[in-house]
Amino acid sequence: VPLDAGSLAWRAAVLLAQTVGRTPGVRLHLSKGIPVAGGMAGGSADAAGTLVACDALWGTGLTRDELHGLAAQLGSDVPFALYGGTAMGTGRGEQIAPVLARGEFHWVFAFAHEGLSTPAVFRELDRLREAAGEDAPSPGVDEELLRALRAGDSGLLGAALRNDLTRPATSLRPDLRATLQVGREAGALGTLLSGSGPTCAFLAADAAGAAAVAEALAGAPSVRAVRRALGPAAGAHVL
Repeated sequence: VPLDAGSLAWRAAVLLAQTVGRTPGVRLHLSKGIPVAGGMAGGSADAAGTLVACDALWGTGLTRDELHGLAAQLGSDVPFALYGGTAMGTGRGEQIAPVLARGEFHWVFAFAHEGLSTPAVFRELDRLREAAGEDAPSPGVDEELLRALRAGDSGLLGAALRNDLTRPATSLRPDLRATLQVGREAGALGTLLSGSGPTCAFLAADAAGAAAVAEALAGAPSVRAVRRALGPAAGAHVL
């Protein structure tokens, strides 16, 4: 984790201070629960937490919409981490619209032994599309995905999971294919590359299903560590 201006949390504190016209006098302590460069927007979550924490510490009184504007300047994923819940991101991801989702969903995340560069994955995506003579698809809303969320149906949601970055990421890191296969064979309802990877996400039917998938993944040579999570989760807030 960078300990200087390369850190999104550092940049968030400085940006907020500049916006309200004060000195960014604050000490930030990050307790990381997910890997660096793991494709899980960890740095973005740190930045969102910093905005909320410093706003409260300094008593800036900014509205959530104003904090959203700052979050969008920091990165495409930061606004979602500010709000949490279930949402759809448009534009470059920074335009957030809440999505109705019923119930809870059980997830398992498999961490890889090494990180994966997001720019490298996007370059590989461009290369693969160019080699195949493919055009980038027009972005759109997957109605099956939204229907599954509204119904709170894990089976439907698992079948609707897609990530265009899976192909380029597994091209760069073939071991990720093995990780995804282990989860499928262990009973995951759906498998998904998290962001640009290398973390892999698996949707389970319930807590017992998540435990079975986690146990299988924990023994996979391509997996460094496994975590379970329950969604949807709240956005950045003061404890």
